[in-house]
Amino acid sequence: MPAEKSASDGDRIRYEIRVRGPLDPTMMQALPTLTASRSGQDALLTGSIPDQSALYGVIHELEALGPELLEIRRPECGDHGRRDGVT
Repeated sequence: MPAEKSASDGDRIRYEIRVRGPLDPTMMQALPTLTASRSGQDALLTGSIPDQSALYGVIHELEALGPELLEIRRPECGDHGRRDGVT
């Protein structure tokens, strides 16, 4: 059994997803649960995703939209804003 709780438990996991280049508003319509911000030349998508299946759905959607996926991370509590190990 997975150690993580499902979305039915009300728990969602916060993710940061970094992609190459900016995302236009049309692309962001395909990712309504995420918020985009600029991080240098890249876009940083942040938001809570209910489970691993939904995360794969976001990855699939990004693949269809075309930007290069650079990084996916789960910041720890109190880790917001840290950039250790970001490529």
